[in-house]
Amino acid sequence: MSWVAAAGAGAGWLLVAAVAALTGHAVFNARLLRRPTMTSTVDEHVAVLLPLRDEAGRVGPCLRALAAQEGVPRLEVIALDDGSTDGTADLVRSYGLRVEAGAPPPPGWLGKPHACHQLAALAPRATALVFVDADVVLAPHAVAAAVGELRASGVDLLCPYPRIVARTAGERLVQPLLQWSWLTFLPLRAMERSPRPSLAAAGGQFLVVDRAGYDRAGGHAGVRGEVLEDVALARAVKRSGGRIALADGSALATCRMYGSWGELVSGYTKSLWAAFGSPAGAAAVVVLLLLLYAAPPLLATVMPAAGLCAYLTGVLGRVVAARATGGRAWPDAVAHPVSIVLFAWLVVRSYRERRRGRLVWRGRRVP
Repeated sequence: MSWVAAAGAGAGWLLVAAVAALTGHAVFNARLLRRPTMTSTVDEHVAVLLPLRDEAGRVGPCLRALAAQEGVPRLEVIALDDGSTDGTADLVRSYGLRVEAGAPPPPGWLGKPHACHQLAALAPRATALVFVDADVVLAPHAVAAAVGELRASGVDLLCPYPRIVARTAGERLVQPLLQWSWLTFLPLRAMERSPRPSLAAAGGQFLVVDRAGYDRAGGHAGVRGEVLEDVALARAVKRSGGRIALADGSALATCRMYGSWGELVSGYTKSLWAAFGSPAGAAAVVVLLLLLYAAPPLLATVMPAAGLCAYLTGVLGRVVAARATGGRAWPDAVAHPVSIVLFAWLVVRSYRERRRGRLVWRGRRVP
């Protein structure tokens, strides 16, 4: 029995070491994270491209912010109305911004890649393309700072992650996992240097791309059927010989992705199945996350010291990610094990609904 107890204690402290190593990696990444700053006037033609589909209820703050951008004399803002039925196009025009009617996606295309493809074609003179979602609100200097960082870093694609706004309990439990995940598990500088497409991350809410690099990678036409078109585009840029980078965009933009628990569940359900490569990969990731971050409170009932250390170290990792990306640290980080359990449930739900052929987004079926 003493041998069994010793083995159990060893496994418990091995868990502590693993969580501590990942939290240390998050600290290291937080220190390396690029942070765009306001630059002098950006002297190039920049196009801000805004795909819209039934967004009249929430796009107003985004439009006001786009109309107030500073530091980019040759800036054009183009919105694409992708078959809206709620007056979205009229709202865009009321802000004095250009809006074009989009064509329905052809066979083999998903809605957002097709909308972004059309938008890029509408800005042939632009040397930098800035893709923005309707739920993003930019600071007045955001476009200038983001394009300046794109040029200063020498990359072809830059993702300045906005500060995620989370108001309801469900949002506060799930949404912080976006930044936490790549700060904890993704080696940022290695990702920038490595040509491997598999080592890539991006967020389509606020994405800045060099036009030449975008065209060389095939643009959104090359990712036409991808649910996670942002990550797929980043990988395509790498495959074409380009470089990508992530940045903390919390000083440049805010984003409330979902306005309710139902929207959040639907949004994650339609896309999580595509995040892991295969069901086996998804299962491995989910089991690992549950062992590292959900199991410690249970472990504390039989091994108080190891369980508590592992739990608190995991909480510290959430705090580090929140502080590095403008998120809320307390008391949300305390519920990190609950966040991981909810994420695991969303992954399972995503695969189940896809298997049943019930994935729908914005009124369109997701194959």
